[in-house]
Formats: sequence, structure tokens, C-alpha cells
Amino acid sequence: MKDVPGWEWVTQPTLMLNTAIAKANIRRMAAKAARLGVDLRPHFKTIQSAALAEWFREEGVTKITVSSIAMAKYFADAGWNDILIAFPINVRAMEEINALAARIRLHILISDVTVAPILKAGLTSQVGAWIEIDSGDRRSGFAWDDEERILAAIHSVQAVPQLIFWGLMGHGGFTYRSNGLAEIQAAHRSDYRKLMEVKEELEQGGFEALLVSTGDTPACSTCDEYGGVDEIRPGNFVFYDVQQQQIGSCGFENIAVALACPVVAVYPDRNEVILHGGGVHLGKDALLTPAYGTIYGRIALPKVGGWEMPEMGCYLRSISQEHGVAVLRPDLMAGVKVGDLLCVLPVHSCMCADLMEELHAIDSESPAKPIPMMKAMKH
Repeated sequence: MKDVPGWEWVTQPTLMLNTAIAKANIRRMAAKAARLGVDLRPHFKTIQSAALAEWFREEGVTKITVSSIAMAKYFADAGWNDILIAFPINVRAMEEINALAARIRLHILISDVTVAPILKAGLTSQVGAWIEIDSGDRRSGFAWDDEERILAAIHSVQAVPQLIFWGLMGHGGFTYRSNGLAEIQAAHRSDYRKLMEVKEELEQGGFEALLVSTGDTPACSTCDEYGGVDEIRPGNFVFYDVQQQQIGSCGFENIAVALACPVVAVYPDRNEVILHGGGVHLGKDALLTPAYGTIYGRIALPKVGGWEMPEMGCYLRSISQEHGVAVLRPDLMAGVKVGDLLCVLPVHSCMCADLMEELHAIDSESPAKPIPMMKAMKH
């Protein structure tokens, strides 16, 4: 393979971003939220970049979701002042929570009934509180059909003067285990109806003006049933990935990131090459596919301004810390040599982005430009 213009500078695993695709993904989700009459509170654990966050401002986004106190601080420093930490609140970090709450509109998640008394003793500013509802995924939150514990959690929040009770937050998680559009929609429908049932029971019990925050990339990309929901929180949609493509959330043409990997060894007798690109770059997420069994990414060829659609029969079959073992078709093997670059479309783009310290924007109008991410700011 010949070096592709615009890629000559790549010497190590490098996360490439197609800016046109990412911006189109953001515009599409913002337009859908407007059409559905819900606020878009995107989850920034995917982008982890203040520079990319500005693309959301351009689409009218004013409030965001993050997954940690450190991430909330990073985006608060970038000027975002309405931030939900969508993770059970860590009471050991009370000093950091108070510092954030003193300067932004901070929202936290209540996922355990014993948390509120600790917050009462430690909070020095007002904080918005959401009760996390578990619709059956059994990760965290209060079981959707356990009315007694949900009520106890709400009452515990209301007993804390520093907490403002906003409503219910859900994240089913079922959609990620779907196989096709019908299963995504069925999973979303189940999660949505459980949240609405909790809301209706609480309103009948005297709780008025409850807000509901929910949503994930598969459901928000493909479903329209959001009546009674106030805000949606997808995150992965800005980049998408191979998992999202397989379950039916997007097409390959919507995937906005690819890991550029140098070829370090070629084995024509087994139609495989070794890439410098492994678990420390991609994460360990795997995907069971009907055609290829378990894979860790799909292989595409770099081109000017981006990459081709993934090649059929070409995939990452195994990874270790730095190694990636890629299977190629015989016709492609003939043209690949040590020193070439191949692109890996990740199984899970959020994890891949988290592991890298910067993105490199690449499009047909300009050379690749580095975009710093949250981790790079720590050095």
C-alpha cells in the first residue's frame, strides 16, 4: 500500500476523527430532540473534550451529562454551568462537590437511601438531586417496582435543605444487548413504560411536576416514544462504533472515529497482520458477530480525508496490551507491508476515546489537527 496523503505523520496508534461525520451526528440528534420536544443533555463521557463540546453549543445545547466529579470540573472550567453527574454520588469527595456546587448548577444522582443524611451534614451549597430508577438492568438505582424504597429515597432527599428534588433518572441499558431495530425499540418501550409507571404513581401520590431524564444512544437514535420525558442523555452517538452498527443504531457511514494503527508484522500464510494497537488503545470490548465470531474491531483502509467503508472479511480477531491481530482477505494481504497503516473501527468508541489523550481531526479540507482531550489536560 502507498502512503495516503495526510497520513504520513502517523507513527503510533492515533485516534482519528472525521469532523464532518461527527458534526452531522450532533446536528441530527439535536434536531430530533427539538422535534420530540425534549431537551438534549448529551453525555460527554464520549467526547471528553472541551473543544468538541463547542460543537454542541452551536446546536443550542446548554446542559450536559458527565460520569465523574473530575469530568464535571473539567467541563465547568470550560464554561458549562448546568451539569448532571450521572453516576451514584461519591460522598468521599464532598470538598470537590461543594466547590462545584458553589459555581455551577450541579445535579447529582441518588442511588442509595443512606446517602442523603451524609449530604445533609456535608453540603454547603444547593444541589439538584435525581432519584435513579433501575428498570431491570440491576446496575444501580432503585428497582422500578419497589415503591416503598423509591418513596423512602424521595423523602430522604426532601429532608435535606441543600437538595432540590428534580425527578427521576433512568438508563435501562437493555438496548445495547439488542439485535436489530425491533429489539432496540422493544427494549426502549419496556424501559420507557416502567419509568412512566413510576412517574404516574408518584404524581397520583401527590408529587407534582416530576421531571424525567432518560435515554441512550440506541434508543435515542431509533425511537420516538418519549412522551412525558423531559430530557434525553445519549453520548455515544457523536462517534458511534461497530457495536452500534451491528445492533442497528447507525450505519458504518455514521462512525466518526477510527484508530490508525501501524502494521508491524505480516503473515501471508495465515492471512493475518500484527498491528500496533491493542487493549491499551481500544479497550477490551469485544463483539460477537454472525460472520466472524468474536471481534475487537473492523478494518478499514485510510484515504484522503478519512477512511473507506470497512472491508468485508477483515477484522481484529484478538488483542493484547499492545498487539492487535488482524485478519485480512487474501487479495488485500498481497498489498500490505510492514510500515503501512490500517484503520480499526472500534467496538466501543467511548472506551477507545477514554484511553487516548487526543483526537486528530481529519477531513478533505485541512490536514490532521490535534484536539486535546480531558486526560491530556492532567499532564
